[in-house]
Amino acid sequence: MDVRPPESPLSDGVVTLRPWGLDDVPAIAAACDEPEIARWMHQVPSPYTERDAREYVLSTQAMWRERRGGVFAVIETKTGEAVASCAVHVIDPELENVEVGYWTAAHARGHGLTTRAVKLIAGWALNDLGAERVQLRADVRNIASLRVAEKAGFLREGVLRAAGFNAREGRRIDYAIFSLLPGEVG
Repeated sequence: MDVRPPESPLSDGVVTLRPWGLDDVPAIAAACDEPEIARWMHQVPSPYTERDAREYVLSTQAMWRERRGGVFAVIETKTGEAVASCAVHVIDPELENVEVGYWTAAHARGHGLTTRAVKLIAGWALNDLGAERVQLRADVRNIASLRVAEKAGFLREGVLRAAGFNAREGRRIDYAIFSLLPGEVG
């Protein structure tokens, strides 16, 4: 499965998805230097600096170049502000399975922007990339993330018990697993 950036940004008129660039470093640093991001994205450094954000952007660009996934800046169309990140990466190229992940800046939560972004990226993966399955994992304690998955139309399949580890909290993570298949994108 070959992941290439779309020829034009993905948009529903409210949010626009485009690849991250180095001009986005200050917005990423501001969003990710926040306790809730660090709580649920346990691999994210805390405190989070502009150096971390620059490394993040460079790593997202490498994913695109290597065609193993894509990470999008989620732009609130009305303001032009980067408010979230939404990614897709290939987990099984032979079976054409991909996984979606996301984070959202604190001030942008609760407005449905992330749900819109997840719908866009899932539709792009299924319709344009030819994915046969889009899956999404979320810590069962992360109620907001679970709600995004459900509102985006993903079907909850079950729980992957003790499938991860959060070193900050010193606990195993149970992940709720969700999926979306071709024909299920609204």
